[in-house]
Amino acid sequence: MATAPDTRTASAPARAPLLSVRGVKTYYGNIVALRGVDLDVHEGEIVTLIGANGAGKSTLMMTIFGDPRAREGTVLFEGRDITRMPTNEIAKLHIAQAPEGRRIFGRMTVLENLQLGASIADPAFFAADLERVLTLFPRLKERLHQRGGTLSGGEQQMLAIGRALLARPRLLLLDEPSLGLAPLLVRQIFAAIRELNEREKLTVFLVEQNAFHALKLAHRGYVMVNGEITLSGSSRELLNRPEVRAAYLEGGRH
Repeated sequence: MATAPDTRTASAPARAPLLSVRGVKTYYGNIVALRGVDLDVHEGEIVTLIGANGAGKSTLMMTIFGDPRAREGTVLFEGRDITRMPTNEIAKLHIAQAPEGRRIFGRMTVLENLQLGASIADPAFFAADLERVLTLFPRLKERLHQRGGTLSGGEQQMLAIGRALLARPRLLLLDEPSLGLAPLLVRQIFAAIRELNEREKLTVFLVEQNAFHALKLAHRGYVMVNGEITLSGSSRELLNRPEVRAAYLEGGRH
């Protein structure tokens, strides 16, 4: 697959956001994890959220998916309030997540993991969708009947993304897809995400510590510090901000 893609430029969306987060506060017990987060993701965009480890990025991703729940604020999908909706009902709206740490089922085969991802989709599409995922990630085709727990880290990440894609998502939530992967695999994963966006107009919300690759891939980005959004803008703007370069980019290009 291609090397790290060029910086994307955002076009001004005319319609309401596909995903809108407003004033979201999330707690773990009495500890405030998110402190009134506002962000938007428009249809057809790749939007990334960058920040240091522990900034609250994964908490926001999980809050969007309903676990944990936002104590204050709202999460809207296509204008519909999903803030209090059960996670399984959120999934039925065709929001899919590839979570941090992959969380595949290690004792199940690659095919069985992919079948689980397709469980909320129309079975009539399964064969075509499976072929699409296996074309995107040929390594999975070679290991289709191998147990998930025996795959390499990169292959498990491909499986986690493939499983999410088989749910036929309108919105794909990707949480730290580059975590623990060698640079070559990182480039392969990010190239696959870009291909999905360009070819199928898949909307992606990407949480990522690898700020350089994330901003090269995305149309727009947000920076989170201690549970708050501190900066936002086009990817090009953020790549050129001195404070972003100093905090997240220096020495981080792979």
